Amino acid sequence: MALPKIAPYDMPDPARLPAPRGPWRLAPARAALLVHDMQNYFLRIYDPGAAPLAPLVRHVALLVRAARQAGVPVFYTAQDGDQYRPDRGLQADLWGPGMTAAPEHRDIAAGLEPAAGDIVLTKHRYSAFHRSNLEHLLRARGRDQLVICGVYAHIGCLATATDAFMRDVEAFVVADAMADFSREQHEMTLAYIADCVGVPLATQTVADVFAGAAR
Repeated sequence: MALPKIAPYDMPDPARLPAPRGPWRLAPARAALLVHDMQNYFLRIYDPGAAPLAPLVRHVALLVRAARQAGVPVFYTAQDGDQYRPDRGLQADLWGPGMTAAPEHRDIAAGLEPAAGDIVLTKHRYSAFHRSNLEHLLRARGRDQLVICGVYAHIGCLATATDAFMRDVEAFVVADAMADFSREQHEMTLAYIADCVGVPLATQTVADVFAGAAR
C-alpha cells in the first residue's frame, strides 16, 4: 500500500484544543523539541500551497527557531532510504518498500534542515524511541519533557508520545504543527493524547514559553 494523496484540510483551532488530563506544564529547562519525519517523501502527499502543509512548515520553522534561541535541544527523526526488506519489518506489509535514498525522498524539507548542534536520529519504526538512543540523550541533557511536531499525527507522533509517557517523559504535542491523513484523524490523535498520555499545545504557546527562557 502506497501513501495516500491527502486532501487539503484546515489545522485544528488552537483556541479549541482538548483539555489534558495530565497536569504537566512546559518548562524550557526540562524540554527538548522533536521534529518528527519532516522528510520530502512524507510531505509530497500534501498540496504544497494549502493547509495543512503550508502552515505546518511555517509552524515547525517557528518552533525550531524558538527552541534554538532558548537553548532547548532540537532532535530530528529521519528514515533511511532503500531499506533492507527484513530490517523494514512489518512496515513493508502496510506501506510497501518506503522511500529511496534520493534527496527528493530522504531530505528534510527545505527551510527546516538540521543545524550544527541539532541531533538527527535514524527512524526505524513508528516511535522515535524504538532502536534509537533518544531516551539516553534526553536524560544526559537533564530533559524529561518532549515537544513533538511533524507528521503523521496518528501514526509516528502518537506512537512517540505514547512511548514517552511509558518512559516517564512528559509529552507535549503541537496541535497546529502536526499534519495527518485527515482532519478527523488529526483531531482523534489530539483527543487520545489529551486523555491518556500528554498535553496538546498551540505553536504560539510553545514559542512564547521558549521565548521567555531566551530573554
